[in-house]
Amino acid sequence: MTYVPDRITRESRRPEHGPVEGELWPVEPGRYRLVAALACPWANRAIIVRNLLGLEDVISLGLCGPTHDERSWTFDLDPGGRDPVLGMERLQEAYFRRFPDYPRGITVPAVVEESTGRLVTNDFPWITHDFFHEWREHHRADAPDLWPVALRDEMDRVMKRVFTEVNNGVYRCGFAGTQSAYDDAYARLWVALDWLEERLSTRRYLMGEAITEADVRLFTTLARFDAVYHGHFKTNRQKLVELPHLWGYARDLFQTPGFGETIDFEQIKKHYYVVHRDINPTGIVPAGPDPAVWLEPHGRG
Repeated sequence: MTYVPDRITRESRRPEHGPVEGELWPVEPGRYRLVAALACPWANRAIIVRNLLGLEDVISLGLCGPTHDERSWTFDLDPGGRDPVLGMERLQEAYFRRFPDYPRGITVPAVVEESTGRLVTNDFPWITHDFFHEWREHHRADAPDLWPVALRDEMDRVMKRVFTEVNNGVYRCGFAGTQSAYDDAYARLWVALDWLEERLSTRRYLMGEAITEADVRLFTTLARFDAVYHGHFKTNRQKLVELPHLWGYARDLFQTPGFGETIDFEQIKKHYYVVHRDINPTGIVPAGPDPAVWLEPHGRG
């Protein structure tokens, strides 16, 4: 998947961090709308980071429903099936206003310019990166340091492994077209999860004693693991609840303001089990597991 590489930066200047392959847009409170879906783990990241940094009054939020067809995510949760700010029924409209012949998939998260309804970017790793680095003047006073300078090199290595082996790893299992491809994906995923289980046995969070962007990126996969990936994607060596350090860590984050309120297990299950008809042709959505377990004491304080 190739994403629109535009970035939003302070005064449209070249950012200090990362490449610039697209256009630069200026940081401007009230100009942009983050369009996301609670069902999607990649979009869930952006919602969490927006919450943690206190950007709710600076960047508005539009939510798509959990199911979609081959054309686009839709605003079917809103009255009349239209986003109340953008006036659109489908996120596809924002893509086509910017690129009339847009040839790729319509993905969330997406940042849309409110006044024109045009897509700005859907490059999800840079959206959250720039929420932290470029919107700093608008952060809440007690916002966490999601990218601590002293840890960035190690963070990059950890996040790369989490992305390739876990965030993407569950999808490699779920969409494997052959037994050998599945077997390889399954083995790689569990090597990474065992590494994380061991890492979290000696530290509260991935990078130590404070929450960073690395935790946000891992959490959205863990939150979906037992409800979806364990069965639907066949990642079933163990459930998350059977991995003591990862399970305690996941509950710790879930119970931290900014995280748990973004998790809607019914929307998550409906998205995967209804949309992925090639994997689940009946469209039956499972009733469990019980979400109440996420509120049990985690013991990691």
